[in-house]
Amino acid sequence: MSISDHHRIVLVSPMYPFRGGIAHLSEGIAKGFVERGHQVRAITFTRQYPALLFPGKTQYETNLVPGRVVEAERLIDSVNPLSWFKAAKRIRDLAPDVVIFRYWLPFFAPAFGTIARNLARARIKCVVIVDNALPHERRAGDVSLGRYFFKTIHGCVVMSSSVGHDMDLLNPSCPRAFAPHPLYDTFGKPANRGHARKKLQLDPDAPVLLFFGFIRKYKGLQILIESMDKVRRALPEICLLIAGEFYEEEALCKDRVKALGLSKHVSFFDQYIPKDEVADYFAATDVVVQPYLSATQSGVAQVAYHFEVPIITTDVGGLSETIPHEKAGLIVPPNDAAALAGAIIRYFSGSMKDQLTQGILHQKRLFGWDRFLDAIESVM
Repeated sequence: MSISDHHRIVLVSPMYPFRGGIAHLSEGIAKGFVERGHQVRAITFTRQYPALLFPGKTQYETNLVPGRVVEAERLIDSVNPLSWFKAAKRIRDLAPDVVIFRYWLPFFAPAFGTIARNLARARIKCVVIVDNALPHERRAGDVSLGRYFFKTIHGCVVMSSSVGHDMDLLNPSCPRAFAPHPLYDTFGKPANRGHARKKLQLDPDAPVLLFFGFIRKYKGLQILIESMDKVRRALPEICLLIAGEFYEEEALCKDRVKALGLSKHVSFFDQYIPKDEVADYFAATDVVVQPYLSATQSGVAQVAYHFEVPIITTDVGGLSETIPHEKAGLIVPPNDAAALAGAIIRYFSGSMKDQLTQGILHQKRLFGWDRFLDAIESVM
């Protein structure tokens, strides 16, 4: 890349101290562009979600996250329009060649759309990395809000074909590039299996399933719990490890575990898992299970790939694009507890772990950072 190809970039996204997969990925994007010679500044939120709209315990990382190459300026209050104009002015003052937004919910469309329109008047190019063009749980106004934002966008990157189809409703003429969600590389090296199981108080020899991440209805945990009644009859030592903070259905899921007599087979770690503890959960498991009812792409799948753990998931959104059936995991129909149970039993009774792990070693090469950064640069 010649020096003329270097850009002054402003990244508008959740960033530290905010937690979660979008913030983690944005830290990686900033790092990758700095390593490519771009000048990167970041703008994030003073308030991301109002407390009444946030279902979790906190929106912030509980521990200091080291190794960040860009410190984000906290300027955007999602519900205060005055802050949107303040953020736009600050971005104009930085005189970027391009502004990169992260978009995942229509809730942020008024703020982002106002900022983007302000920048458009200053002839500053705006592009978007689209995590979700439309939300998993649709509401009236989602399309209209999205159109307000995307009308002024110069290009976008989508990470699954399903997001591309949704973009057709918001701005079908917007130039777009496709690149799958890259591997997370922020969670360190794999942990020792024996140490991890001891730390999590798991039987060292038991077959273990992992459900990981924030718990929302669309992620289908209740279907996985229903499947466990059949699974434990075939695999009496089975253990399901549920690691993540409940945003919805906590009482429903826990009550169902008790009603099915599964308490000895299900371990809840119902809290946000800090970055420096993630490796233990993936080291302790034999297979990750994602029984999603709907999806676009999955950051959890990329964490599993990073740690080389096979995945059992459902045929929704772009999951089957990322996890080829019987090569890196097993794919089942959504909302089908019997089919999910059959896949789990097959995985263990057929000793499929080694076979699918070899498939992951091949598949993970497709999800490198260069491909993802190249896609963003192609629309800049």
